Amino acid sequence: MTIQEAQKTVDEWIKTVGVRYFNELTNMAMLTEEVGEVARIIARRYGEQSEKESDKAKDLGDEMADVLFVLICLANQTGVDLTAALQKNLDKKTKRDATRHLENPKLNQV
Repeated sequence: MTIQEAQKTVDEWIKTVGVRYFNELTNMAMLTEEVGEVARIIARRYGEQSEKESDKAKDLGDEMADVLFVLICLANQTGVDLTAALQKNLDKKTKRDATRHLENPKLNQV
C-alpha cells in the first residue's frame, strides 16, 4: 500500500466505520497517547527499563500502526499530502546532510 493509498483507505474507513473524524485537537492528543505507547514498549523491551509481564504481549507493530493511523487522520484533516511531504522532507535532509553523517566520527565507531 502506498502512502497515498493509505490516506484514501483511512479516509474511507473514517467516513464509513468511524462516522467522522475527531477534531484536530482530539487527534493530536490521541497521537501523543499512541506515541507514548510505542515509547513504553521501546523503553522496556530495548532500553534499560525492565519489561513488566503485562507488557510482554504488546505488539510493537500494532502500536506503530496506531501512530500511523492517527497521523494519517491528521494529514487528511489538514490537507497534507503525505507522499509529497515525505519526498520534500527527504530532499531537504539529503541536501542538508549530504556529508554530515559520513563525517561524524561518532557514527563511524564500531
